[in-house]
Amino acid sequence: MSVEGIKPRATDIKAADIRVADIKGATHAVEAAAVMRLLPARPRLLALGEPTHGEDTLLDLRNELFRQLVEEEGYRTLTIESDCMAGLVVDDYVTSGTGTLDEVMERGFSHGWGASAANRELVRWMRAHNIRVDNDGRPASERLRFAGFDGPLEMAAAASPRQALTALHGYLAARVDAELLPCTAHTLDRLLGADDRWTDPAVMMDPAQSVGQSDDARQLRLLADDLVALLDMQAPHLRATTSRDDWDRARLYGRTATGLLGYHHWMADTSPARLTRLCAQRDLMMAHNLLALAERDPVLVHAHNGHLQREKSSMRMGGTRLEWWSAGALVSDRLGEEYAFIATALGTIRHQGVDTPPPDTLEGLLYALPEDRCVLDTPRLATTLGDTRPAPRVSPWFGYAPYDPAHLEGTDGIVFVKDVPGQRG
Repeated sequence: MSVEGIKPRATDIKAADIRVADIKGATHAVEAAAVMRLLPARPRLLALGEPTHGEDTLLDLRNELFRQLVEEEGYRTLTIESDCMAGLVVDDYVTSGTGTLDEVMERGFSHGWGASAANRELVRWMRAHNIRVDNDGRPASERLRFAGFDGPLEMAAAASPRQALTALHGYLAARVDAELLPCTAHTLDRLLGADDRWTDPAVMMDPAQSVGQSDDARQLRLLADDLVALLDMQAPHLRATTSRDDWDRARLYGRTATGLLGYHHWMADTSPARLTRLCAQRDLMMAHNLLALAERDPVLVHAHNGHLQREKSSMRMGGTRLEWWSAGALVSDRLGEEYAFIATALGTIRHQGVDTPPPDTLEGLLYALPEDRCVLDTPRLATTLGDTRPAPRVSPWFGYAPYDPAHLEGTDGIVFVKDVPGQRG
């Protein structure tokens, strides 16, 4: 068959025309100093994304970058895509030595993160850093902090609002006049009922099983709003008589209680927008937690690229494409240049069936570089690529989301890791 008159796609021509030498001029070593040179100023929230979860190679890279940011740039807090309430257990350990490392790894993480050797090493290092040679501990202003910024949510279920609601009520009950409280602890307990009615995994597929729009849940949402309002009304007194840590935690309890009750409300929804609202509610909770952390110290944020990007997030579920604004988009809208996003792109994850990337994709172009890992200046890379972007890579494995080359303008830099080996034993 004759192929005369058949023209290659523009993306193929462009990819073929790009030389390794052209791209190499946009690369730097994976170091904090190199990352900072890409940015106009030190951001309050520096977000490092990853395109897949559970790979210690990427977490080791994160750990090393955080160490450098601590030592060279004055960063004090690391927050990851993990349960914000459970994260308090980790923070207590790294700041004051509460509990044991084994207990912290078991109770302080969600999404299976506690089993990661890299996360264990991170927690150990943060605790060691906070202890001076004389074992008196560093001053509070110099201590490293840990936080989860995800809601108490898993893919199949959401937590009961009990922990956050009762903690907020307890904080206020100990510090303000009883007549100002909108309810008693007994009333909360009665309305909450058994925790398993909130956490039933059947709810994800069957909204009718949810209690999120029951009379009890509606009353709890009103009471949660009243408790948070009381927290704000009493702020001058509470801030003057409470430690900064206790005040920040009370605000976290309030955000988590209202966010969880909103999430459960949409779990009970039967409209076509149900899944979109659930995804959007989760990222909104993430954004609120990130903005609160940014008020205190410069923060390194680590999560999936999809949660940290400035563009809308999307996923396909049950044959339907869902789109919502990511936590990164919401935070960037509020903070401007005080938010920076560095995405991570990968070459191979062979133990998951992700082999050498096609040469006409962005990952394929980067895979031809001699470095095993590098940081790319995205504005310079975009200039090198010109008007036509490489073809989007298609992943053979559901657990890996390739970098979308259409997002170059919204990304401050890209960390490229050539090969991700299997997990450490």
